[in-house]
Amino acid sequence: MGIISFQGARPKSKKQDGTLIKVSDYMSRKLITFTPNQSVMEVMETLVKNKISGGPVVNERNELLGIISEGDCIKQLNESRYYNMPINDANVERFMVKDVDTIDGNASIFDAANKFLESKRRRFPILEEGKLVGQISQKDVMKAALKMNSQNWRDV
Repeated sequence: MGIISFQGARPKSKKQDGTLIKVSDYMSRKLITFTPNQSVMEVMETLVKNKISGGPVVNERNELLGIISEGDCIKQLNESRYYNMPINDANVERFMVKDVDTIDGNASIFDAANKFLESKRRRFPILEEGKLVGQISQKDVMKAALKMNSQNWRDV
């Protein structure tokens, strides 16, 4: 007869002082954002200059409309070559992803890690009252894990 192991429900992830480790503790608040009418060329320049892989697209009220990434820009490059169309005419709205998954800033950092694994996304925007307030990336989750390295993961 083999060994049967059962692990019950785990408590929420906590800091050493006993408070919940939340997405909002590690999210980036100073974001580079884009507008739907910006050119894809301008987005590519910004991504390369700032060494980022994408960013949120917002309107004048800072409401999230989509996400534009390196992959979206490359898709545009490919289409412009295929259809022999000038790249300067392409705007963000045409190539951005409009169906954007978000995450609650009050979610635990481990909930965020699970959501990254399930969705294969690289970043999740955080909204408050319909407005973009931040973004958490896979790298932010890794930073949180490194900061917690002295804790026993079983107690988290």
